[in-house]
Amino acid sequence: MRRREFITLLSGAAAWPLAARAQPMPVIGFLSAYPQDAFAQHILVAFHRGLKELGYFEGQNVAIEYRWGADEYDRLPAFAADLVRRGVSVIVASTSPAVPVAKGASSTIPIVFSMGGDPVALGYVASLSKPGGNLTGVTTLNVELGPKRLELMHELVPTTTVLGLLVNPTYVVQSEILSRDVQAAARSVGLEIHILRASNENDLDAVFASLSQLRVGALVIGADAFFNSRSEQLAALALRYAVPAIYQYRPFAAAGGLMSYGGNIAESYRQVGVYVGRILKGENPADLPVQQFTKVELILNLKTAKALGLTVPLTLLGRADEVIE
Repeated sequence: MRRREFITLLSGAAAWPLAARAQPMPVIGFLSAYPQDAFAQHILVAFHRGLKELGYFEGQNVAIEYRWGADEYDRLPAFAADLVRRGVSVIVASTSPAVPVAKGASSTIPIVFSMGGDPVALGYVASLSKPGGNLTGVTTLNVELGPKRLELMHELVPTTTVLGLLVNPTYVVQSEILSRDVQAAARSVGLEIHILRASNENDLDAVFASLSQLRVGALVIGADAFFNSRSEQLAALALRYAVPAIYQYRPFAAAGGLMSYGGNIAESYRQVGVYVGRILKGENPADLPVQQFTKVELILNLKTAKALGLTVPLTLLGRADEVIE
């Protein structure tokens, strides 16, 4: 054997184990009803933080295919089917509307969800402790807090006897449950409530313009993916029409909304990132218990209260987790 041939064979033998060990970069499919906006960026920062805890960095050892529904829920099935065709390693179902779509798209690809509501009652998992199947994830209190938000608003503006509840009719199951529960809570304390519906920006303008005619003195905004991405718009409309309003997440109060009462969405998405990382390392979603985030926080914006001419009761002020001045 000539010397040159020997060197070639030797170098090939040394390189072969390295090539054999090379693995393709895993791909995460991120399916969300949200538009790609500031709110989406807020949750992505938390999601990436969870991935990093497991040693995964986008563009280095994991790739992510993003599909943003931009509040048009009917686009999600095509997006989910595309992610399945691409053979992603894991699908993140971000927002409640994305969960049944992802579940219907694949029974084999692991799915990690972030949603409000009960995934057992909705038939997504067998139980919280042993999900079974290919789904697991994080659930936060959502429609369950609707009556409590009504109670908080009534405490802040006790002279108001007519309130509004804003829901998104596009997500039928959630809006119907929320409407039923909040109506029952309103009747129990002798309040009249109007169910107001909005699924696009024009609807939002029309709803707020109708509040005066309906004699609505305060507004409870139902938790929904569409409203999540419109926190600043909702806060601005509430101020423009001088209506006290409460919503689920802190970004609403930070943008000038009067109050927010709900869980910490950033923490829930960090946990989604952790679960995705654990699955990429080989764990089975069927064995990862659904994480329930039951801690809630009350945020009050005193600057907005002053602008609306409201005096916040000391009892309510004392219970606030954060006061924005």
